[in-house]
Amino acid sequence: MLDLKERLAGFVLMTVVVPMAVCGYFLIVVIGFFGPVSRGRAGVRALDHFVNASVFNGHAWESVSSHAWRERDKSWAKVVIKVTDFFQKNHCQRSNKREQAVIDLVISKGLHEKTIR
Repeated sequence: MLDLKERLAGFVLMTVVVPMAVCGYFLIVVIGFFGPVSRGRAGVRALDHFVNASVFNGHAWESVSSHAWRERDKSWAKVVIKVTDFFQKNHCQRSNKREQAVIDLVISKGLHEKTIR
């Protein structure tokens, strides 16, 4: 019964969040061209974390780059590392160095566990 409750809550939440996320994406594009760089960067970072959690089955508090460095032996991670290295050498390694402390803290505090009981 608890699993069904969690799934139902997730469904209801996503029916609200997904339309807002689509609007947020378009807002990031507009802000990217005309708004403050820091706000655009924050939006892109949030989108990066969303993609990591949903597409790459990673932590929601970690970027695709950091996750790729942790999983650097996997084929998908090798592609991410190669692409990001084209733009910035050792990008994934630096991302992981910056984010690993956050990952360790979240896991040590149990913040990654389910919240609906």
